[in-house]
Amino acid sequence: MAAINRGQIKLLLILALFVAPFLLADLAFRYWKPDRFGNYGELVEATQLQPAGLQAPDGTVFDLASLRGKWVLLLVQAGACDAACERNLYLMRQVRQATGREQGRIERLLLAPQALPGALGAEHAGLRQVRYPDWAALGPQLAGAKGVGRIHLVDPLGRLVLRYPPEPDGRRMLKDLQRLLKYSQIG
Repeated sequence: MAAINRGQIKLLLILALFVAPFLLADLAFRYWKPDRFGNYGELVEATQLQPAGLQAPDGTVFDLASLRGKWVLLLVQAGACDAACERNLYLMRQVRQATGREQGRIERLLLAPQALPGALGAEHAGLRQVRYPDWAALGPQLAGAKGVGRIHLVDPLGRLVLRYPPEPDGRRMLKDLQRLLKYSQIG
């Protein structure tokens, strides 16, 4: 066997310097799973929202496509607005206002079987209220235990992307929303 000279060792070291980052990246991709992610809300499979039979407060048909191009904070309510519903409406309003000059890119939407009472409705000026006829009309993404009483985030293309816990932390929601608004090229 021939001995390896200094020139060959240098060549192998230089080659290792170029190959090592690719090997380390491949190993990290395959075997390293982070303990937590940057978002607070639960990521859901981005599915197009297409609830049927939605009605605006004046009784006209409401099409979710009218909100395209905006981020939407969506609250789904099963019945009359209770204390938890009021907290969530307040939180949605505060989070939207806290985005400052970006608040024009965000809409708030309440899906409920009935409209808010007068005083509560006046307190949440700018909130879009939409009635739905029955659970089946909401579709599988919003109906049921995972959808009712929770705040959801809908992207500017009309897809449900995040779902927040029943009693969300407003600061963490704001952080999610600010990050999305910063990096979003649409809406």
